[in-house]
Amino acid sequence: MNIRPHAFSRRQFAQALAPLLFSRLAPGQPATGAARYRTFLDEGWLFGGKLQPGALDGGFADREFEKITIPHIVAKLSWQDWDPKSWEDVFVYRRHFALPAEAAHRRVFVEFDAVMTDAAVSINGHAMPEHQGGYLPFRHEITGQLQPGDNVLAVAVDARWLAVPPDGNPKGPVGVDYLEPGGIIRSVSLLSVPQIFIRDVFAKPVKVLDADRRVEVICTLDGDAAGPIEVRTELRDGARVLSSAEQSGTGEVKLILANLGNIALWDNDNPKLYDVVTTLLVDGKPVHDHRVRIGFREARFETNGFFLNGRRLHLFGLNRHEVYPYVGFAMPRRVMRRDAEILRREFHCNTVRCSHYPQSEAFLDAADELGLMVWEETPGWGYLGDDRWQQIVADNVRDMVLRDRNHPSIVIWGVRVNESRNDVPLYTRTTEIAKTLDGTRPCSGSMTPGSKRTWQEEWKEDVFAFDDYHAEPDGTVGIAPPLPGVPYMLAEAVGQFNYSARKGFDAKYVRTGDVALQQAQAVRHAQAHDRAISFPRLCGVTAWCAFDYPSLVNAHHAIKTPGIADVFRIPKLGAAFYQAQVSPKVQPVIAPAFYWDQNSGPGKNAAIFSNCDRLELFVSGKHVASLRPDRTGHPHIACPPFFCDLTVEGDLRIDGYVNARMVLSRSFSSDPSRDQFLLHADDEELMADGADATRLVFRVADRYGAPRPFATGEVSFEITGPGGLIGDNPFHLADAGGVGAVWIKTEPRRSGRIRVKATHSTMGSQIAEILAK
Repeated sequence: MNIRPHAFSRRQFAQALAPLLFSRLAPGQPATGAARYRTFLDEGWLFGGKLQPGALDGGFADREFEKITIPHIVAKLSWQDWDPKSWEDVFVYRRHFALPAEAAHRRVFVEFDAVMTDAAVSINGHAMPEHQGGYLPFRHEITGQLQPGDNVLAVAVDARWLAVPPDGNPKGPVGVDYLEPGGIIRSVSLLSVPQIFIRDVFAKPVKVLDADRRVEVICTLDGDAAGPIEVRTELRDGARVLSSAEQSGTGEVKLILANLGNIALWDNDNPKLYDVVTTLLVDGKPVHDHRVRIGFREARFETNGFFLNGRRLHLFGLNRHEVYPYVGFAMPRRVMRRDAEILRREFHCNTVRCSHYPQSEAFLDAADELGLMVWEETPGWGYLGDDRWQQIVADNVRDMVLRDRNHPSIVIWGVRVNESRNDVPLYTRTTEIAKTLDGTRPCSGSMTPGSKRTWQEEWKEDVFAFDDYHAEPDGTVGIAPPLPGVPYMLAEAVGQFNYSARKGFDAKYVRTGDVALQQAQAVRHAQAHDRAISFPRLCGVTAWCAFDYPSLVNAHHAIKTPGIADVFRIPKLGAAFYQAQVSPKVQPVIAPAFYWDQNSGPGKNAAIFSNCDRLELFVSGKHVASLRPDRTGHPHIACPPFFCDLTVEGDLRIDGYVNARMVLSRSFSSDPSRDQFLLHADDEELMADGADATRLVFRVADRYGAPRPFATGEVSFEITGPGGLIGDNPFHLADAGGVGAVWIKTEPRRSGRIRVKATHSTMGSQIAEILAK
């Protein structure tokens, strides 16, 4: 059963943006007091295609450039068959702007949240230092280069295969197991601040389980002031101030928030968040402020397991790639946040590994709010380059920790390049960087059998994280016992199961492919988690993986398919195990790990995942089986699979019982003559900012709404109103196994109702309406 994630309302989404907008001045408001002024520049960009001579100069003629909104990528892509040659070049973006009056006599910075891959920025023809790397933010001060009237921000985006992590492998794009379309993939903004301002705040909860818990605040100041400087910080729960402190000083100012009383802990089921608001005062007057969100939690990896707030907890999660169909990494905040909702509320994970790069703050913000613990790691995949390349690795670790160390959801730093060889000097350095900047979280990185052999001499992190893809002699998923004397977890498992023996085929859980392999995926995930739990010392598993992703490594039409959901985030049969791992009091679930179809019945030993105590099965109205969960074969997971022998003779009905009471009934049709075409939008309202977007899922389903495998036909779209389509039009269903998705994007400053008509080539049309406000 597919449990739909809770949709973000427009009000909830605006609240999610509030930390970014804090203290933003309205036009005409005086730039005095405790304020900073941020102007988002996502709207109004001009994209000129491949870089032309002189295109970074202020006076370059750009009237013929394409008008676009950030986030943006340089290539036009479908959802499959990506070719890196379509983006491997240098491209130019330009943005004209007038400096707001409120920013006069202030210092002005331009901030890029991420540019894929390298960025050479100029302001009015003045070149800024080049930034290398596509996943982390950077900032340039442009105060001295601004002029009255029109200013021109120009960016040369270098999306070629460069010696920058994760790239640089001489093999080229096939040397990294994910593709990276170039572009300005996250927001751009202007930040105007006083001559001295708060550059960074680290609010570090310590001793959170003790009565004398406190928050150690490290406030970093930038600039000089003519008068006495004082820093004031407050811990707030909404509008209520729980604690405050003041301290004079320059450079780095340290304060303590104490006497906190009955603070609520941040936990999976109660992810309580607080604000730390820090104000800079000069001559007793507030001139600048800074807000961060924190949570009070203790996360410990021990030799006897993982403990959250003193409670033993098995880490139950998946790896997540952030790359999306059609646009790569260039999706807006709402779409990024929804992945966290899917992982936490639909797949019931308590943790996620951000493989294999720092992911958007929008995703991390949602993880904070949902109680989803996060492993975040530096960009990289298998390859280690020269000294210059390794210096960028160290810089990435520094920038990652500085950006994200206030997020309570992050419980571990990945300071190793994924699946790389041991390099004692490099990883000693990256571990030291993370601990110097944070010190509250352990460090780790995924280890493969090759690097595992020399771990006692060469491993320098805190948590040993292993990629375990071996099989037991009977062909089922194998999980090795933890190493002695160290905290131990699995960074990856299942997805490439028995990889070498099957020449990569087990990485190809294609929705259009082998039905038996699709049916096996959920059972393999159940086996892996059950066997991991059997080792009390094993901290947990982040299995491979949540979503399919574009790749050239053992891929199907340039899509790697080990995900339990496809690239559109639509669950496959492999998701059934995760969907059932929830209390029936929260949501009763019946999720067969098979299709019910007149041509492809599941046959013997078919798996059904459910959180019910008992299942009663009926075919064509005739009772055929009473089932109990297989607690003998899966004694450790909360909700084991049910197994049965089934042949297709008519409609299937499954009734689920908890404590002798039927809580759910699901039906499945073997007759395709009554199939239907369905359409659903994730959100009913969007923000009319030109960037906001929502997913539109379409599928062929049976009369009861269950997926119909291998459905064919074309789906075409007609859109009226202030919105546009991100995706293929028409969309060929046969390529995606009878399901698919596009995204609907708003237009800048145009409100109204967006009407989408989706028409199947033989099954008629469906309408979805979305309000842009």
